[in-house]
Amino acid sequence: MERIKIVNARLITPYRIIENGTLLIEGRRIVDLGQGEIDFQGARRIDALNNYVSPGFIDIHTHGGGGHDFMDGTVEAFIEAAKIHAQHGTTAMVPTTLTAEPEDLLETFSVYRNAKLENVEGAEFLGLHLEGPYFAMSQKGAQDPRYIRLPQKEEYEAILRHSDDIIRWSAAPELDGAMEFARFISQKGILPSIAHTDATSDEVAEALENGFTHLTHLYSGMSGVMRRNAFRYAGVIESAFLFDQLTVEIIADGIHLPPSLLQLIYKQLGPSRIALVTDSMRAAGMDSGESMLGSLKDGLKVIVEDGVAKLPDRTAFAGSVATTDRLVRIMVQLAGVPLLHAVQMITSTPARICKVDHRKGTLTVGKDADVVIFDEQITIKATIINGKIISKKI
Repeated sequence: MERIKIVNARLITPYRIIENGTLLIEGRRIVDLGQGEIDFQGARRIDALNNYVSPGFIDIHTHGGGGHDFMDGTVEAFIEAAKIHAQHGTTAMVPTTLTAEPEDLLETFSVYRNAKLENVEGAEFLGLHLEGPYFAMSQKGAQDPRYIRLPQKEEYEAILRHSDDIIRWSAAPELDGAMEFARFISQKGILPSIAHTDATSDEVAEALENGFTHLTHLYSGMSGVMRRNAFRYAGVIESAFLFDQLTVEIIADGIHLPPSLLQLIYKQLGPSRIALVTDSMRAAGMDSGESMLGSLKDGLKVIVEDGVAKLPDRTAFAGSVATTDRLVRIMVQLAGVPLLHAVQMITSTPARICKVDHRKGTLTVGKDADVVIFDEQITIKATIINGKIISKKI
């Protein structure tokens, strides 16, 4: 097993930053860390040059990157997207589908299984996230309205018979059949997540009672305070602050949410309830211009400008083009969040939400050797995934 010794590091642990730290990796695991030089015979030595050494970034909501989308139906799309995100510090990800016909989902399941076996140079795949098709049409955002529908037991049961790789499924809880859906997938160990919804806070409370515990991209595609017959009702946004049992994710690209909202969410919820996500589409890591949301054969044309993807008529965002290093940079530099907490929101919190915190998310002895090295500007200098050096610029 290869041994790696990272020295002269500012180690980011769950509790503090260790100056002049050393991190030892043997094979796929972290075997020791601490302050000062630690003896480790036969190890490959990496001088961190007083840069930060952090747990690898975990993105639990991404649709692709580097010109590829997970709905393209090819192994190459998964592999290349995983590679481009690894260059930006992502060591693990949850590939996410879009609202589509069941046949397209089934094809994606097969492709994912093959891609997982071949993925040796990119971010590790933790499982699939199905975003849709059970959404409120009024909150569809960039989801294709042709495929939005109510939960159908026969359909989601059939889908789950074709894949045991699904770890998360986003839906609108106010729809007829949504509670039965949430109970069913919860029993399968799948995380029900509230998304693209016009639910009231009472409906969110019921959703919590039936297994929903997470909010997909807070503030995007969801209800806020509303009036019905002159009476005011709290919506999903307010529910995030009302119910302590809910975790949330935010697209912290600096565009979907301005600094003031990032600060509000952080102030009210704290880093243990917030996961930073890219919600990135295929244009992540690429230049501005025309692109496609979803598959190349049946996707939606979008425009990438101002650091975000937009619908052609510019009435709504169509997914971000962010990478995880940008999320951390935005939270620190624009939202004023302490680095330790910004890192927590892209490492240990998403690991816990996706139930992989027993092996990922912190620099802890015995955990997977997923490590990133970055400087004060959150520029990635090295990415190590399961003890393998994927990229190195120092």
